[in-house]
Amino acid sequence: MMIDTTNSDKELSIFQKYFLVFLSICLVISLFFIRNSFKANSMLDELAKNSLLPENALSNGKPTVLEFYADWCEACKEMAPDMVDAKRQNANKVDIVLLNVDNSRWNDLIEKYDVNGIPKLAFFDDKGEFRGFSLGVRKYNELNEIFFALINNKELPSFTKVSSSSNFPSETFSNEENFNKTIKPEAPRKHG
Repeated sequence: MMIDTTNSDKELSIFQKYFLVFLSICLVISLFFIRNSFKANSMLDELAKNSLLPENALSNGKPTVLEFYADWCEACKEMAPDMVDAKRQNANKVDIVLLNVDNSRWNDLIEKYDVNGIPKLAFFDDKGEFRGFSLGVRKYNELNEIFFALINNKELPSFTKVSSSSNFPSETFSNEENFNKTIKPEAPRKHG
């Protein structure tokens, strides 16, 4: 018996070729998303490593922003590059302190500032006095406006566009004065 070794046995079928192309595209897309995820995580890590302790930041004579975040939070990762750039733009003028909500060390501050959604930013003047907060993703220009207001002891800005990430507004405010210091989107989400 003779074995046929023609090229037809060695060639891939159309289905196999398309499958390999599809598999290659999926691999490239997966690598792209994994690379970007690592980059965002490294930016969060960079901000966290360079953070002062909250008590030091609030008592050093500079305005302070406490950012409550989590490593798994996609909105926090989305905001990280803008926060890094805004921090560089305002170097030595504003302290940014990252507090991981998964670290029980910060439970007292999480409770004190009613953190029920992330990213949540709490703003303090140069005397360490609470000025207001923001919930949800803030872009570079918005962060710069906030930092400018804090540095110059001006009223915090009010933004009219709704963040692309979920906002979970607090149901409880210690008083109406703190409610009025909230940087709020234009309108609540509408359902239905």
